[in-house]
Amino acid sequence: MDNSKVMTAAEAVEKFVHDGDCIAIGGFVTNRRPYVLTREIIRQGQKDLYLEGGPSAGDMDMLIGNGQVSIYIVSYIANSGYSQVCRRFRAAVEKGAKKILFDDYSLDVQTIAYHGAALGLTYVPVKNMLGSDLVNKWGISEEERKKHPKLPPKKFVIQEDPFNPGSDLCLVPTPKIDVALIHAQYACPDGTFRIEGPGFQDLDIAMAAKHTIVSCEELLSVEQMHRNPELNTCVGLCVDAVVEAPRGAHPTQCFGRYDYDGQFLLEYEEASKTEEGFQAFIKKYVTDCPTHWDYLETIGIEHLVSLRIDKGYGWKRGLKRK
Repeated sequence: MDNSKVMTAAEAVEKFVHDGDCIAIGGFVTNRRPYVLTREIIRQGQKDLYLEGGPSAGDMDMLIGNGQVSIYIVSYIANSGYSQVCRRFRAAVEKGAKKILFDDYSLDVQTIAYHGAALGLTYVPVKNMLGSDLVNKWGISEEERKKHPKLPPKKFVIQEDPFNPGSDLCLVPTPKIDVALIHAQYACPDGTFRIEGPGFQDLDIAMAAKHTIVSCEELLSVEQMHRNPELNTCVGLCVDAVVEAPRGAHPTQCFGRYDYDGQFLLEYEEASKTEEGFQAFIKKYVTDCPTHWDYLETIGIEHLVSLRIDKGYGWKRGLKRK
């Protein structure tokens, strides 16, 4: 019996991503983001998505700019070094360019909440936000939250620590993630994947989600992956689909493989200043590129090769970044 979970990006997204889903995306800002999967969601047009932002960047900004997001829980969104705040998100919030509800937590609290979700907890007790405006100001009111069944009824609850009377705790609800999107260096047909370098929140969201899609730089055999199990990040039990996609994290970096593409990120920063520029960007790099291979051809093999890291350094020396 064929138990392979290998699919194309189109097949995986069509099967597991649906309107109204809560989606969490792995990686960190300009590091190992699963852009190959985000672009496919844009092509297919799933709508009313609820995004769990965490340390997010241009991939989520593209989904927001394309009008596919109705709820966004965020701690940070920028192509670090190229934009202070991603422009389509900013336009949606400040100018109402797209209808979007959003609330913000601190970065450490949001990643702690992911870990709690991975453990099956409904909330986590923290102190991190106490005494800050993150406690005093809610982006989504209790009244508005009642209209959205996937949102917790409150942003948090402040309660006295039962073990330390006189000290307060902030009880933060954990997200109910429908789909986790992750990019890894290696995966195999049974779903086992291996991340080299920082893992960020990826293991937690893979364990917490109902469904997990993993794109990978290189597809190995089950025998190869299981030969060194101590190197693997997650077993296949948590994974529903594996998508082989070399350079699948472009324009972000992928540890041990390639550096981030500063010129591309600058192009997006300029294009996303306006709705017209953003739509032209999406047309060029998403809708006019029906597959990942078309996208790579549009970027150009010579340019992609120029981003390969120098062995022994972990980044590309002399790379033009501005």
